[in-house]
Amino acid sequence: MSAIVEFREARYSVTRPQGSSDILRELSFTVAAGETLVLLGRSGSGKTTALKMINSLLTPTSGDVLVEGKRTAEWDPIRLRRKIGYVIQETGLFPHFTVAENIGLVPRLEGWDEGRIRARVGELLEQMGLPSHEFAGRYPRELSGGQRQRVGVARALAADPPVLLFDEPFGALDPVTRLDLQKQFRALRNALHKTAVFVTHDVREALMLGTRVGLMRNGRLELVATPAEFLHSENDEARAFLAGLDWKMEADGPSQ
Repeated sequence: MSAIVEFREARYSVTRPQGSSDILRELSFTVAAGETLVLLGRSGSGKTTALKMINSLLTPTSGDVLVEGKRTAEWDPIRLRRKIGYVIQETGLFPHFTVAENIGLVPRLEGWDEGRIRARVGELLEQMGLPSHEFAGRYPRELSGGQRQRVGVARALAADPPVLLFDEPFGALDPVTRLDLQKQFRALRNALHKTAVFVTHDVREALMLGTRVGLMRNGRLELVATPAEFLHSENDEARAFLAGLDWKMEADGPSQ
C-alpha cells in the first residue's frame, strides 16, 4: 500500500537565547492510504509539531516530509492545505459565518458551484447528526461544544481531501460527549477510509481510534504498533501509558 504521508529523518529545531534545541529528532514513519496513525505522547513530546509539518505550518530544519510522494517544500502551501482537512481542539470556526458557510468555505474557494456546495453541506450535516434544516443557518455561538466539533469535522471533510489531520480535537469536551464523538469518528473512519493522522495524549483514545499508534517521547518516535501490539509492548513508555489506563479503569469502576 502506497504511503500518503512520509517522514524521512525529519528534524525540527528552534533557536533560543541559550542555544538551539531539537523539538523533533530524525523522525521517520509512513502513513498508508486509508489508515489512521495516532501520535500518542506526553505534553512536549513533539506530536503536534510533527502534525504541523504535514501541512507545512512548520518546515523541517533537516530531512523531509512528503505528502502524496512530493516534499512539502515543493508544494504550493495554499494548494497543500486545501488538500488536507485540519481539525483542532477549539474547531477554529469563523464566528461570523453560519454553519453552512463554515463547511462550504473550501469548496467555494475551489470553485464549486453553489448547488453542489449546498448538497455537500447537507450531506455532511446529516452524517454528523446535525439536520441541515435545523443547523445550517446557525452561528457557532449558538452551538454546544460537541456540535461545534462536529461542524469542524464536517468542514475538514467538505472538499473530500485525501488527508485529514486532528490535533487533540476532543480534548476540551466532557467525557460523555467525547466518547460519543470518538465513536462517530471511528464509524466515519471505517466508512470513508480516509488517511488520517490524529494527535492525542489519551492512550484509551489512541487504542480506540488508531489503526496504528506512534508513541513519541522527547521528540523521537519510540514505537509504532497496532493497538493489539501496543497493549503487549515491553517499551517502558508504552507500559507507563498503559499503567495509567489500568489505574483509570480501576478508579472508574464500581466502588467496593
